[in-house]
Amino acid sequence: LSVMPARRLAEEASGGTTDFGEYFTYFSFFIVASAVMLSVLFFRLGVEQRLRQVGILRSAGFTSGHIRRLLVAESLVTATAGSLLGAAGGIAYAALVIHALRTWWVGAVGTTLLAVHVRPASLLVGAAAGIIVSVVSVVLSLRAVARLSPRALLTAQGLDRSAGSPRPHRAPRAGIAFAAAGAAMLGGGFFSRQAQAGLFFGAGAALLVAAMLLWSWWLRGRDTRSLPPAGSWPMWRMGVRGAAFRPARSVLSATLIASAAFIIVSVDAFRKGAPADAGDVHSGTGGFALLGESEVPLLFSPNEETGWESLGLGSRPALAVGAQFTRFRLRRGDDTSCLNLYRPTNPTLIAPEPAFLERGRFAFAGSLAESDSERRNPWLLLQRSSSTTVPVIVDATSLQYVLHASLGDTMTIEDDGGRAIVLQFVATLADSVLQSELVMSEENFVRLFPAQQGYRFFLVDTPRAGPAAAGELAQVLEREMASYGLDVVSTTERLEAFHRVENTYLSTFQALGGLGLVLGTVGLGAIMFRNVIERRRELAMLRAIGFNAGRIGAMMMAETTLLLGAGLAAGAGAAVLAVAPAWLGRSGARPGAGLAILLLGVCAGGLLSALLATRAALSGNVLESLRAE
Repeated sequence: LSVMPARRLAEEASGGTTDFGEYFTYFSFFIVASAVMLSVLFFRLGVEQRLRQVGILRSAGFTSGHIRRLLVAESLVTATAGSLLGAAGGIAYAALVIHALRTWWVGAVGTTLLAVHVRPASLLVGAAAGIIVSVVSVVLSLRAVARLSPRALLTAQGLDRSAGSPRPHRAPRAGIAFAAAGAAMLGGGFFSRQAQAGLFFGAGAALLVAAMLLWSWWLRGRDTRSLPPAGSWPMWRMGVRGAAFRPARSVLSATLIASAAFIIVSVDAFRKGAPADAGDVHSGTGGFALLGESEVPLLFSPNEETGWESLGLGSRPALAVGAQFTRFRLRRGDDTSCLNLYRPTNPTLIAPEPAFLERGRFAFAGSLAESDSERRNPWLLLQRSSSTTVPVIVDATSLQYVLHASLGDTMTIEDDGGRAIVLQFVATLADSVLQSELVMSEENFVRLFPAQQGYRFFLVDTPRAGPAAAGELAQVLEREMASYGLDVVSTTERLEAFHRVENTYLSTFQALGGLGLVLGTVGLGAIMFRNVIERRRELAMLRAIGFNAGRIGAMMMAETTLLLGAGLAAGAGAAVLAVAPAWLGRSGARPGAGLAILLLGVCAGGLLSALLATRAALSGNVLESLRAE
């Protein structure tokens, strides 16, 4: 008789295998940064639009403190309203994700018993952070305003340093330092799988910051070369130089686009597809076509004709001739794959026949091998003898994200009699169909679980290649062994089920990147409108001396294209470099058409905003703009 604390075990299991809130925090870091930068941009633009008013107030006797309190109070009203709307939007976004997991993506979680859980503390923290950012941005902008005289404020158009100002000498040195740090963390990704996620984000962030610093340094220089007197190319070059009109704004808008592109490209790189060659013995299927599990143990080998007869199955069917079963002993327990939402405390254990260990099937992500034979075939590690621990092999994904352990760590379970057994993870499989189980040697299994007789878990080699032949054989085996309760599935289907879960969660994370691209496009559009308004006199002068609307539009489009291109290139480039170690070492899916369409949509949105801004600027009265030039 075994007595278990059922309620305590249920509560521990309900904690889940992975806190996805943490992953949303990781993946939304760049989006939060983009939102902060966008808030700073809009509040700074709000202050710049009112420089003439501030100059009048200063001339009328208002002190800088009075003006600061006035604008901060206004920003508090706007930020409070925005934070309330943002909190409501956050709840709505969470509800949409949960609805998707209950309906469209239900295959990823296997249950519809999901509900939105809202904590007031989280809403308060988010709202307070938005308000603080707005106030800080206004205060910092007003510090630059305080350095200007009332006369300068009456004619000033912005607070940014324009092109031709002395370049900051620290920017290139800082950019090179960040690039070196990113390269160092990138190299660390080759040697540490457990720290790979942190190194990945660190390297990506460092490379992204380095790219933006170096680009900012380049923008603040003055290009003094003469332009040809005619043609379309000189207008595009003028547009490229126009990006330096307000360099801080240009860098900010490119950073918004780069942050979102980084998330989208990096997350997409970790998607998994079907194995290139399911018949490869070193693939995730191990070269096996079918995977089966029976309710009743098989005491005889179905590989032999006499075995079929001893199992009471009669003669072997024609389709099953040549099929080879690799048998595993099975002690059923908790599922350790991503298909299980609950925290496993008593994992399922399987033990193959000794001959399986000699074949060296499947690919390994890591091992504690010490000899050359163990390095060539890490399955031999299961034959190590120890008086304190039992060696087991587990899938690398399950070990890291479900069991939350590392190679060499131990896990304690109980045998059928309630005695403690210490398992040690001696090797990890790379993206295999054995994500749900822990594998130990048959010798240890028989010694520890003598009551578990026979074999109940099977990997099957088929005599004929192809999914159709495997499907026909699966039906035959289930029909012939119905009395044993045999359930057979294709190994590629099992692997795709695991991939479907991971890819679904990646889709939810990638949606954050899509939100970031919306922020970046909105920010770029705002910057283009503001720049065009401030340069209306310049554009009017160009119209007056003979430049038509088409050439001026080409100049503005060139400026927008430069900002979009710089942001997309920096974000996507940093993501590709950062994920290269993990990408090349796993079965990640290559970028698809969906990613290209999304990035092209961003380009189209940015160019449309530039076109609308240019048309708005050119639609005004040219003489009215020229009077102040």
